[in-house]
Amino acid sequence: MKKKTIAIAMGGYSNEAEISIKSGQLVYDYLDQEKFEAFKVHILKEEWFVLTDNGKKYQIDKSDFSTTIEGSKVNFDAVFNIIHGTPGEDGLFAAYLETVKMKQTSCDYYSSALTFNKRDCISILKAYGIKTASNYFINKGDEILEDEIIDTVGLPCFVKANKAGSSFGISKVKKKQELLEAIHFSYQEDEEVIIESFLDGTEVSVGVINYNGEIIALPVTEIISENEFFDYKAKYLGQSQEITPANITKEQTEEVKRQAIKIFKTLKLKGLTRAEFIFHNNEPHFLEVNTCPGLSEASILPQQAKAAGITLKDLFTSVIENTLQ
Repeated sequence: MKKKTIAIAMGGYSNEAEISIKSGQLVYDYLDQEKFEAFKVHILKEEWFVLTDNGKKYQIDKSDFSTTIEGSKVNFDAVFNIIHGTPGEDGLFAAYLETVKMKQTSCDYYSSALTFNKRDCISILKAYGIKTASNYFINKGDEILEDEIIDTVGLPCFVKANKAGSSFGISKVKKKQELLEAIHFSYQEDEEVIIESFLDGTEVSVGVINYNGEIIALPVTEIISENEFFDYKAKYLGQSQEITPANITKEQTEEVKRQAIKIFKTLKLKGLTRAEFIFHNNEPHFLEVNTCPGLSEASILPQQAKAAGITLKDLFTSVIENTLQ
């Protein structure tokens, strides 16, 4: 049987490009070579190209998302989308692929855009009974009403860039005097800011995937950051403990898995996803969901798959085969 040609799309236009390329390399390394012929496709602001193992670059033809290597045109059967941030996680890349009729592993453009916009995502999930922190929204150019913000969310609070990943543009604010600086720090990443109440409790992460045609929640991971919160250094530089399965009760585990699956279905997600929660007053409160989660060796979702007895080879095969159906 002829192998399916798979473009592993990595990189992107944000600060997460380097992380995405590491994730893409892991997918490339673990993809079943008997079933798939994989190509590393770098999607960068400057250019889109295939990078071969010997370091050669071949440009992507954006008219149909193909490439030509040594005089032979390569048409891809599907794209494994592992671009963190824009354009892979905010819907832009998905919309482009839809216009050229190319199948891809992540969710469609609308679901991607919705989940990437923390404010919109939270607003919709609240209507479905999902608990979240108290929040306050502000846009660049708006008057900053410090007392009103603190009356709404209290102190300490978190100030976040609305559309950014990997904990870029986020600060924990303990005093009123720190609020303005934190908001302007978030504006460096996005013109929209979300300010949330601090939820004291156990932070957990739940991978939800479509595996062999069934939507399942993976073993829950407990996150214990050495820093003030689960920031970039905690996520990627080893400054956190990630315990899988989490040290929470059986009832808590079942409830947070149930909510994570509900979110997956409600938002019409697809492929590999990871939802974050904090158990506050013994109840899970939703933080955010990632539709192109990290897949480097240090990332949470590969840890969860291993704990579930799912090899990365089988995981990636299932994702692609679901996409090709």
